[in-house]
Amino acid sequence: QVQLMESGGGSVQAGGALRLSCAAAGYTHSANCIAWFRQVPGKAREGVAAIYTDADGDTPYYAASVKGRFTISQDNAKNTVYLNLSSLKPEDTAMYSCAADRVPWAACRDIQAGVFDYWGQGTQVTVSS
Repeated sequence: QVQLMESGGGSVQAGGALRLSCAAAGYTHSANCIAWFRQVPGKAREGVAAIYTDADGDTPYYAASVKGRFTISQDNAKNTVYLNLSSLKPEDTAMYSCAADRVPWAACRDIQAGVFDYWGQGTQVTVSS
């Protein structure tokens, strides 16, 4: 079992920045992929970023919509994954959730929501124009 808790959401103006945190507890070393997703009511969940860990280290992956603006990283000592959001746009407004699990590399690379069993409750990000 892995427990996840997000924090860091808030309201910012367009062009602003936020840092989201995803703190993990439990059997955390069983997970090789931690990802961030976002969802707006009435729309499908969107994979935003993921970080895949193997013997070669950590590899980040990003959705095209956020590449160059968002950065995912992790602090293994703190069992925390961060998502730095910059150059925020109103269309980035959503509930952001993190997920973790042991998944195939391709599923992590493609940030596929369906392969994750462990999810946090989410943190709201609101960007005003």
